[in-house]
Amino acid sequence: MSVAESRRIVLFRHAKADWPQVTDHERPLAERGRKDAAEAGRRLADTGVPFDQALCSTSTRTRETWKLAVAEFPQRPKTVYEERIYEASPGELIAVLNETPDDLRNVLVIGHNPGMEGLAEILAGSAEDEARERMGRRGFPTAAFAVLTFDGSWKDVEPGVASLVDYWAPTD
Repeated sequence: MSVAESRRIVLFRHAKADWPQVTDHERPLAERGRKDAAEAGRRLADTGVPFDQALCSTSTRTRETWKLAVAEFPQRPKTVYEERIYEASPGELIAVLNETPDDLRNVLVIGHNPGMEGLAEILAGSAEDEARERMGRRGFPTAAFAVLTFDGSWKDVEPGVASLVDYWAPTD
């Protein structure tokens, strides 16, 4: 694959979590979160994007979100559970993406806010009007995802490099 080819990043916030008496890292999904995670998986599968890799936070709620979402995919991508995604800032998330091998074209990141929303806003130098309007109106609620495209190497991921081409969030 040429590094000049178009690449796709999907930023996917974990689904709604419950609040039992456990540490934040160990919080499981709530009933609504399980439903929304599966619906988000169906929506991601409907995009037709053949994901090469998923980078998932190690928290319980992100791992559960990913398990339910990927069950809806026609083909499961390689999954890497990455500790650095938990509580990561947009800059830290960019550093993780910069390490992605250039033979991968489409990468999905399953993480947390405010990192997911901040990264979507920072990377999107341009946007489809409808996607920008939906994301601006909805913010980045649980189980939301943003689809961004860019040309170049993963080492080139930096603020403003991408275009926001799609956005989805579950209805309340």
